[in-house]
Amino acid sequence: MQPYFLPYIGYFQLLNAVDKYVIYDNIQFTKKGWINRNRILQNGKDALITVPVEKDSDYLDVRNRLVSVGFDKKKLQNQIRESYRKAPYFNDVMPLAEEIINYDDNNLFGYIYHSIVKICDYLHIGTEIIISSTVDIDHSLKGQDKVIAICKALGATEYYNAIGGQELYSVTDFRKENIKLNFVVSNPIEYKQFANEFVPWLSILDVMMFNSTDETDIMLKGYNLKI
Repeated sequence: MQPYFLPYIGYFQLLNAVDKYVIYDNIQFTKKGWINRNRILQNGKDALITVPVEKDSDYLDVRNRLVSVGFDKKKLQNQIRESYRKAPYFNDVMPLAEEIINYDDNNLFGYIYHSIVKICDYLHIGTEIIISSTVDIDHSLKGQDKVIAICKALGATEYYNAIGGQELYSVTDFRKENIKLNFVVSNPIEYKQFANEFVPWLSILDVMMFNSTDETDIMLKGYNLKI
């Protein structure tokens, strides 16, 4: 999977479902994707949060992009604090959010990778996380070919992906390599967000602000596998 900043719970459902989770660092950064941004609840509606990135070539990989020197970390902390200060688990989660935001690494991948690891620690997800460039394969491969190469290099007999990637992969091609292809389908998730109408699929921060770790653990297991 790509690295995402404070991604939605489906990302962590997938991470929690597997033995080894490979995060791409040597994949092209996309400006309009979710690598450096996400959504939180603000005044009853979804609002973007962003890690600004230094201007550079659009062809550079995530690991070669830098967090902007003008990143106002205090402003982002205040945005989250004001949005969630009355949430039931604010006192537990806000210190984690501050630690993530204040992390001192101007490398975009390093910054996001740290945030994912810290959230996994908080949620007691013990899955081994592997950085893609450390896997011994031909890294010029693309798409499905690269995924299969990584699976083979790690001795995988099963590969899990989010249901959104279903059209990108061939069950037949994976079967030829003796790898079972599975897709994680999240069950509908809804919880109380103050007195507002529920806004779904926000950042994992939103889930953690309104739910205990035990309640979140139940949600992490709330999915089905589609073969």
